[in-house]
Amino acid sequence: MTKINKSVIYPICIIFIALTGCQEKEINVSDNFDQPGLSRIWNTDRMEKQSFEIQSKVVHNGSGAAKITLRTGDMHEDGIGKDKPTERDELNEAFRLHSIEGAEYEFRFSMFLPDTFLISPVRLVLAQWKEFCVGDSCHNDSPIVAVRYSAGKLVISLQTGDHRSNLYETSDEIRNKWIDFRFLIRFSREQDGKLIAYIDDKEVVNYKGITSYPESRGYTLKKKRYYFKMGLYRDIIPEPMCIYIDDYSKKEIR
Repeated sequence: MTKINKSVIYPICIIFIALTGCQEKEINVSDNFDQPGLSRIWNTDRMEKQSFEIQSKVVHNGSGAAKITLRTGDMHEDGIGKDKPTERDELNEAFRLHSIEGAEYEFRFSMFLPDTFLISPVRLVLAQWKEFCVGDSCHNDSPIVAVRYSAGKLVISLQTGDHRSNLYETSDEIRNKWIDFRFLIRFSREQDGKLIAYIDDKEVVNYKGITSYPESRGYTLKKKRYYFKMGLYRDIIPEPMCIYIDDYSKKEIR
């Protein structure tokens, strides 16, 4: 069983990127999952190799879409404190594509949950934006923004402290159809942060305010960085789950 150690020492190149703020000059990337291999805009440190495939039976556009299948024991992580242990299979954006505090980004992606997708009350995160931390100095914080699906309810949450706010939630059936997500995000410790979310071209969240954890929680990078992941992340249960993903893009808004 694979275990993720949060105190793992990152390779020197990753530390350099984090400390210097080095990244692509202007981010504008996409992945339609039409090619046989995984694009270099992703890394798979949160994914079991056998859990990812590009297939052509369930697609949103083009000839292919990603299929992620989470099985019990995949990328196991022990709980810290009162937290429950978790398991995951997620696509994690490459380090050079991390978001920078104060810049604005547009994210788009489409997801499909089959009609047999398990309805369970346990924690399940489909997409999340987390604040980057070097080493183990930071609190065991939840994602700042997350797309969650639990007990048949789809939620978009925001958290920048001890308490989480659900900015949008619906109990409408979302399985067996493609759901199109669009997010406009500016991460900031100040009141100029932004989170605007659309589902199927309908605006469901329009939030202005703080969208970053404070330095007091251990995030001490001079230039704060944030990273995006999508797939399946949950509390441990015996049943497998699968999700289809297509038409991903990330663009920096100048």
